[in-house]
This record gives sequence, structure tokens and C-alpha cells, in this order.
Amino acid sequence: METKLSSGRSQHLLLILFLLFCFGGVFYTYYKPMKNLLSCPNVPASKHEVCTDQCLIAFIENFTQSTNTTGNLNYTLLKQNQALLENNEENQNLDTIMLIWSWPFGFKFDVKGCSPQFGIKGCQITDDRSQYHKAHGVMFHHRDIGGDLPNLQKKPRPPHQKWVWMNWESPDNSARRNEADHLFNLTANYRKDSDVWVPYGRILEASEQDKPFEIPPKDKLVCWIVSNWNPNLKRVKYFNELSKHIKVEAYGRHFNRYVNNEDYNKILSSCKFYLSFENSIHKDYITEKLFNPLKFGTVPVVLGPPRENYEEFIPAESFIHVDDFKSPQELTEHLTLLDKDQKMYERYFTWRQYFTAVGGVFGLEHACRSCDYIRNYKGYRVFKNLNKWYWG
Repeated sequence: METKLSSGRSQHLLLILFLLFCFGGVFYTYYKPMKNLLSCPNVPASKHEVCTDQCLIAFIENFTQSTNTTGNLNYTLLKQNQALLENNEENQNLDTIMLIWSWPFGFKFDVKGCSPQFGIKGCQITDDRSQYHKAHGVMFHHRDIGGDLPNLQKKPRPPHQKWVWMNWESPDNSARRNEADHLFNLTANYRKDSDVWVPYGRILEASEQDKPFEIPPKDKLVCWIVSNWNPNLKRVKYFNELSKHIKVEAYGRHFNRYVNNEDYNKILSSCKFYLSFENSIHKDYITEKLFNPLKFGTVPVVLGPPRENYEEFIPAESFIHVDDFKSPQELTEHLTLLDKDQKMYERYFTWRQYFTAVGGVFGLEHACRSCDYIRNYKGYRVFKNLNKWYWG
């Protein structure tokens, strides 16, 4: 009998301890002033001591409700925090300002084009000179700062600010300015040893979105489009000699055969060979005269820096260099042979199975890549010998 009573007291004691634990946990974790979880639902207060099942049900219901509410709240807070982080990241990315001191040759470009064209984010391009003291970089176009140089030398600038010397012309077509030494921090140029390298074009890997390349139909053998005619230039002398041995379809202002942009593409693709003759010969000075024929499916015949220099930028088998032949007459014989042998001619396009050619973007690309450089490289830099580096 005493054993049964003792057993019964133990069971009641355990039940009371369980209820206290139940009520305490609920109160501590889920207590809300508007609702007293210590009151069992639908049970008179005088019978709270026998409401174990109802209490457990209330506990489960409130636990589920609170968990859902807490989960939704946490999810909402998570999304809000994520949005704040994205906004902060965006604000941090937008803290690099590149000021265009003067538009290159007066050509205005889309200041919002860095991201869509080059995948460069976080750059604000502006021509608002009132932003000068906030700007992290200022880009100066060499051909447009002649009269400003004495004033620029005296102009105070923030310690963090970088001045970018930008030029796409060759040394022969750019006036030397001794005042430019010690004035700039960075160079943006076609030269591969520039701080910010911006070539006239690039050879890139072909993507899955690119259509398989096909050689365009040809109805002309050799073509040349030229406007800047100077009889003292090497390219003019070479052309005059070459044209004695092979017919060259020549276009441009000098030949009174003006070509607009639409006709330019059509003419270029209809020629088997195009004379990609540069107006001056300098290291890395390889212009759109080369990249446009490559882009539109024509074999370029180049006159410029040595073949080794070209091969740093384009496949060796994609072009013909005049220096590979002893004379214009010998070059003519090679072009005539390729005209008769289609398989040999097609070898010049083997590289198009894997690569494609794209042109550079004047002005905008210089500004965007300079801004990106300044964002990523914070070191001190002054370009002391600009004239020696560029003009020699």
C-alpha cells in the first residue's frame, strides 16, 4: 500500500515538474503581453491543475504560430539586410569619379557605357568640371590640351587624384610638349607598355553565340581606302610601285571615290586582300586599318612595324607583311598565286574557327579602363619622362 502511494506521489511530482517546465518554457520564449499562455484555453481557472492536454495543445499551437511568425520576420530581415548590403556595395562601387577635362576631338561618348561595353562597374564618368575636387581621376587628351598646359602646371589638385595622359595618335601625328613631363600620373595609349593599354582592336576567343565564320563572296582582288595622301610617306611610295604590277581598287578622298560607313563594310568584305598600310611606323602602332579587314573577312597586307610586333597582337597566319618579300613585284606574284589557289587562300582564315576580331572604342574605352585602373591600384605614381618615352 505504501509502495503504491509512494509511486503515485512520484507520478504526481513528475507531472507537476513537467507542467512547470512546460509553462516556464512557453512563458520565457513566447510570452506576449496581449496573450497569457499560462492560462489554458477554454478551461475555467479553478481547473487549471487538470488541463495538461489542453495546455500541451496550446503550447504546440503557439509554438507553431510563433515559429512561422519568427521565420517570416527573419526572412524579411534577411532580405532587408541583403538589399542594404547591395546598396552599400553599389554606393561603394560608385565612388570612383573620372572627369573628362575636354572631349577628345570634341567627340562626346556615352558616359554610362563602361558596364555594358566592357563589364566595368563602379565608375562615374563626367565632364562637369565642378566635380574636379571630388574626382579620383582626370583624363586629358593630348591633342586638346596645348593651350591649357601652362595653367595645368599651376593648378592645385587633391593628393589622391590621378591625371591621365590619353592619346591614340602616333608620335609623328602628335606634337611634343616638354611641359608634360612630371605633370601626369598615368598613360592611356595604344602602346602595350602604357599604364592603361587601349589598342585599336583585339583578337578574342569566339563565343558560343558567334555565328560560324564564312569567307564573304569576293569580286575584287586588292583594295585600299585612303584619304591622308602624302607622297613622302612610305605607304604611298610602296603603293605607287605595287600598282605597276597588280590592279588595286583604290578609294578615298585622294581618288575622288568617297566611301561612307555603309559602303566601307561592303567594300572591305568584297576584297580578297586589303592594304593595311599605316601612315607612320612606330612600336605597337597597329590601327583599325588592320583590325577592320580581320573583322570583315579580308586578308590584310600590312605595312607598319616589324612582323614580330604584329604577332604580339594577331595570329601569325592571319596576315601578309610586305617585309616578307624583297619587292612589290614579288608580293604581287604571291597575291596572284593565292588568287588562283583557293585552298591556300583559305588557310589565312583558319584562326577564325577559334577567334574573332573586335575594334577598340575611342575615348570611352580610355576613360573606363583608366577609371578601373585607378579603382584597383592606389599606389603613388608620377610619369616623369613622358616625352622621352613617347617621342624618344
